[in-house]
Amino acid sequence: MPAQTIQWPPRHDLFGVRVSRTTYEEAETLIIQAAVAHTNAVVTHLPVHGIVMAVRDPMYRDRINSFDIVAPDGQPVRWALNAFHAAHLQDRVYGPELMLRLCRDAASAQVGVYLYGSLPTVVTRLKANLISRYPILQIVGCESPPFRPLTSPEIDSLACRINDSNAGLVFIGLGLPKQDLFAHELRSHIHAVQICVGAAFDFLARTKRMAPPWMQRAGVEWLFRLAHEPRRLWQRYLTTNTTFAMLVLRRLVLRQ
Repeated sequence: MPAQTIQWPPRHDLFGVRVSRTTYEEAETLIIQAAVAHTNAVVTHLPVHGIVMAVRDPMYRDRINSFDIVAPDGQPVRWALNAFHAAHLQDRVYGPELMLRLCRDAASAQVGVYLYGSLPTVVTRLKANLISRYPILQIVGCESPPFRPLTSPEIDSLACRINDSNAGLVFIGLGLPKQDLFAHELRSHIHAVQICVGAAFDFLARTKRMAPPWMQRAGVEWLFRLAHEPRRLWQRYLTTNTTFAMLVLRRLVLRQ
């Protein structure tokens, strides 16, 4: 079934990045519809640092803009859509939450799920936790990649494993921007919907703690993650949060 037969959500420009105006319910419905039909499609989730990375890197931005859904993963991204495009979104579309909803829907629709990413221990725990939550979920593949780019024969072999598994959904947890570049490269090889979910693998495997709901709603989830991984994340949040704030301020000034 060609990807163009699915009516994907409308997209709006945020500093050159085309972000989808969508909700959990709409994204669930469309993704499962595409998965049942084995439509070739790519879904990703962009928080603030993902938007800033795409603004800074034209190649990355071009690949993101070719995807079928670019979900507003962070509250500030949702706020910007509402402010600049009157999107009227009541909530963001958070990768871990959408992954759980899609696994629930996939279990009901008997759609096969493939897990690709993270460390072997993490992906094994993730599989066990998902089966515990949704006992009839069909996880038809589960693997962790090597810590290097795949060769062309390895890409072909992976595509064969995914296609032979009859998976309709392929969850990719490699982090930004690696997972998006990987999904773009794999796209023409497989007959499934790829969903890039990043840290969802760690959160749902319970190898990392998720921010409390109130921090997520307030848009300060980054503070929670920074407190738990300061050495790895301080530079990311210092630079990308500042850059995003300046982009928003500049656009507000130009609108006036």
